[in-house]
Amino acid sequence: MSGKDVKEDKKEGKEGKDHGKEHHGKEEKKEEKKKPEVFKKIAADVQGIVRFAGTDLDGTKKLRIALLKVKGIGQPFSLSIPRAAGIDPDSITGKLTEEQLEKIESVLKDPAAFGLPIFMLNRRLDTETNQNSHMSGSDLVLKKKTDIDFLKKIRCYKGIRHELGLPVRGQRTRSSFRTGLRVGVTKKAPAPGAAPKPGAPGMPAAAAAPAAAAPAKGAAPAKGAPAAAAKKPAEKK
Repeated sequence: MSGKDVKEDKKEGKEGKDHGKEHHGKEEKKEEKKKPEVFKKIAADVQGIVRFAGTDLDGTKKLRIALLKVKGIGQPFSLSIPRAAGIDPDSITGKLTEEQLEKIESVLKDPAAFGLPIFMLNRRLDTETNQNSHMSGSDLVLKKKTDIDFLKKIRCYKGIRHELGLPVRGQRTRSSFRTGLRVGVTKKAPAPGAAPKPGAPGMPAAAAAPAAAAPAKGAAPAKGAPAAAAKKPAEKK
């Protein structure tokens, strides 16, 4: 083998080593990015999942936080329901007994009977029953759908807006609620062969400026205009 061949073999070996280091470094970075899986330690006396009002609640959380998962229960309501039932809102959900859960559910079905104020209810003076009640879970979803269908049926303004998929409460629709890909004004391209408008971009200034109108006969020349050359007298024959 010649000296040139030996040098080329050494270069190829170095390149292969460098490529192997880069590849190994990329694999190490990928492994570092992966986060280790964290499992919650659940005590023996805590139930992991608690079934309440047709919803699965996290048994490791406090009662006032776990109740927020139920549709129709907000933060003020999640505090007032356990208190009306005589249960601490900060107690762990998985440690509650079945009797306590049933009592909380009974308060949720009829909060006014347990002393909760009427303004906290989400269904006040129902159009059908004319009574105050509180809806939650799947009952709330179904009731909302029937209300929207009723508005569509009587053809009121809100119902028509629901049908068209447009905002109901007077929001602007110039830039919001637009379903197209672009938001803005698109300019139409000029037709081929059409004369450009004066002052259009790319048009020379001399062509864009209108030509000065010639003065009428006998009229005085405009200010700043060059004086007209004097007429020569006619030659006598």
